[in-house]
Amino acid sequence: MNVINFLFGEGENLNMFQMCVRAFTMFIIMLILIRFAGMRTFAKRSPFDTIVTIMLGAILARGVVGASGYVNTIVASGVIVVMHRVVAWLSVKSRKFEKLVKGTYIKLYNNGALIQDALERTGMSENDLHESLRLETRKLTLAEIDTAFLETNGRISFILRREERTS
Repeated sequence: MNVINFLFGEGENLNMFQMCVRAFTMFIIMLILIRFAGMRTFAKRSPFDTIVTIMLGAILARGVVGASGYVNTIVASGVIVVMHRVVAWLSVKSRKFEKLVKGTYIKLYNNGALIQDALERTGMSENDLHESLRLETRKLTLAEIDTAFLETNGRISFILRREERTS
């Protein structure tokens, strides 16, 4: 028990060595949790996945600096990762549950016309749409676009007009 107390310390009165040991082991634990959570957590970057990432960082940091019990932060992080897996699994099994958790895409532009109520509902301006158009497609005008969607991960996808797709 003395060795564990020497290595990990107790409470908030940690020396630099103890914080380094905690950070090192927390890094290893985080790698294990990420492997269990799946790469989807960090690849898709949906609001659902971002919540998990932020919460894990906040909880695990408390264990490193001694603001919360070390084992307690590891267990709480494990609960977050398990919840993430369960919610992801339920989303795959149930379209209604997926829609509840992740939402659905919103059509912002269709066949030459901006959909104003959709832009207002999403808090997006026409300038925001044009900025995404340039960044995502390297096109300058919406004239080359058939449809634009605000996807559930916050990105805007653009479907080129048919004549643009074939050339």
